[in-house]
Amino acid sequence: MQKINIVGISTRTSNNNGEAAKDIPALWGRFMGEGISKLIPNKIDETIYCLYTDYEKDHTAPYNTILGCAVRSLDEIPNGMVGKVIEVANYQQFTAKGNINEGIVFNEWVKIWNTDLNRAYTTDFEVYGAKAANPENAEVDIFIALK
Repeated sequence: MQKINIVGISTRTSNNNGEAAKDIPALWGRFMGEGISKLIPNKIDETIYCLYTDYEKDHTAPYNTILGCAVRSLDEIPNGMVGKVIEVANYQQFTAKGNINEGIVFNEWVKIWNTDLNRAYTTDFEVYGAKAANPENAEVDIFIALK
């Protein structure tokens, strides 16, 4: 895997008190509702990336969620958006399969949280590509950074 430059919108959230369960769907709502994908310059393709990064400590502490697309460079970042590089690292891949609207991605995260992976807590990410185009029969790849 090569490094991937991402430009998109972000929010700071945590998994405490259901914060992420409100903040992340709200971020998706903004991304889709405001056509953010169309506003990202130098996009490589239509794949959507959801990054979890800038962890304060681990999955129990605050972190940033960035929703965006891969771009050729981070030279142009529109106002109100952020840029982030997914660095080359050791990742464990998981795949959520089924109906996106039935919480398959969240359910996969619950499994991940209950593993004994030696997580790096640098940048973890989900990939919503062609296999996720049909929400009723989707596949979403989740990459977890390992130490």
